Amino acid sequence: MEKDLALTLPFDYSAIERILPHRYPFLLVDRITEFEPDKRIVGIKNVSLNERYLSTSSPDGRPALPPTILTEVVAQVGAILILAKPEYRDLLIFFRGIERVRYRGPVCAGDVLVVEARVKRLRNRMGVLEGRAKVGDRIVANGTMTFALGTRDGEPGDQATG
Repeated sequence: MEKDLALTLPFDYSAIERILPHRYPFLLVDRITEFEPDKRIVGIKNVSLNERYLSTSSPDGRPALPPTILTEVVAQVGAILILAKPEYRDLLIFFRGIERVRYRGPVCAGDVLVVEARVKRLRNRMGVLEGRAKVGDRIVANGTMTFALGTRDGEPGDQATG
């Protein structure tokens, strides 16, 4: 991975591919519009009708993102915030858990999902992010996620702190 990757806003899909190891169809973030290193990030997911994982779980039967995919979008936006740091570019981020997650409404085909993630704690290759997802002015999900950073050979971060 390029260590000297210059990042300028907005990050488009190709810039995101240089940060995250995910690829289509598992890369779920389309664009990053705001980025404050070590603090916060805002990402966009355009929900399209032709995405294969949509279900008819919305109250009116329209195709909607399942909560697991919505959670993954929030996690990927948070991962971009962490992995964009030059000293973490050769590492992977491992999802360790979620707490106090609330799903407050459906995200349907045609919606523009705006995800904000904030660093709550980052120390010794482990951390906590707070995430919030909105469609328009409506919050559709929020919660806290824990993660660990590890090497590309699969070694998780410092387990003594976990």
